[in-house]
Amino acid sequence: MTDGHISERDVAFGAMALPGTLAIPAGARGLVIFAHGSGSSRLSPRNRFVAERLQEAGLATLLFDLLTDDEAADRANVFDISLLAGRVGEALAWAAADEAASDLPVGLFGSSTGAAAALAAAAAEPERVAAVVSRGGRPDLARPRLGDVRAPTLLIVGGDDFQVLDLNNEALAELTCTNKLEIVPGATHLFEEPGTLDQVVDAAQAWFVDHLVAGGESTA
Repeated sequence: MTDGHISERDVAFGAMALPGTLAIPAGARGLVIFAHGSGSSRLSPRNRFVAERLQEAGLATLLFDLLTDDEAADRANVFDISLLAGRVGEALAWAAADEAASDLPVGLFGSSTGAAAALAAAAAEPERVAAVVSRGGRPDLARPRLGDVRAPTLLIVGGDDFQVLDLNNEALAELTCTNKLEIVPGATHLFEEPGTLDQVVDAAQAWFVDHLVAGGESTA
């Protein structure tokens, strides 16, 4: 756990100077980079909630916009997984060069289409990504790269998000890395039901701590 002190700063990186917010708790043991889904941004209240809880567990977080405002206005870009994965790759490169973050093992947390981008980026840069968590994700959109993912991957899906649950089960069969499907009973796609987002946080926090801290050594 942290001692309560968290340093936070705005950052920009990549060819498009993508804006982001880096938060590092005292004694941080890892960094989680967020890849938001369609129609969302670094200001997503759900991802910010998850990020704050991860910070409480001693994990630094980077929330950033995958697209510029003009790019986001074109709906096709939201589903351009190659483009989005490239942006996640830019975030990974930035973190590797940043003085405050470069020594931290990195995990990726993706939602909706951002989960596909996170998985594609993890497949492209296995040496930089130590763990992946998908929340209500569309890993099927990264199907050509799923077999190349080496980072331990957790897929979290709402039990009442029936179509996405089917797609995650199909994707799970194509992953060859350490993997797990976590179903949150009674939850729909956005985990708006009382207590369901807390279950997402608990599962994600445990996964990242197990696979980022001490080189993947479980703390259970």
